[in-house]
Amino acid sequence: MDDIDRQLLGILLADGRATYQELAKRVRLSANTTADRVRRLRGAGVIRGYRAELDLPTLGRSLVMITDLRLRDDVPSDDFHQSLAEIPQVVAAAHTTGEYDYQLRIACRDAVEFERVVDRLKRHHGVRESRSRLLLRELPLGVDRILDLA
Repeated sequence: MDDIDRQLLGILLADGRATYQELAKRVRLSANTTADRVRRLRGAGVIRGYRAELDLPTLGRSLVMITDLRLRDDVPSDDFHQSLAEIPQVVAAAHTTGEYDYQLRIACRDAVEFERVVDRLKRHHGVRESRSRLLLRELPLGVDRILDLA
């Protein structure tokens, strides 16, 4: 991966809908060469896909909680992973090391809905213990900063 590839990745992170022509103009290459580079980055697994970024408060989900979970000993991790698909308020999840087994990001309309989600996790999904924190604001650091290290 060279500097042009890093530039392309930075542009695509900011605007995943940029056309090959727009990308080519910004990196000063032909559209065909640019397309070949983007396809190579996709083929190598560097680019995994393109997604829209949703604004949770605009969707009525202004209460976002970071919740650490510890599972009961009899709950297999794979079963828990699959069961998370049943809870649409869980918008991100990570299997972690340390005191807790998982960290979830849960987006709700209000505290009542959040309480229902946590109760559901405990009753039906094998959660033994939870610890939650309110997300006040996300800092706009951006994953593109990692490209400076490559």
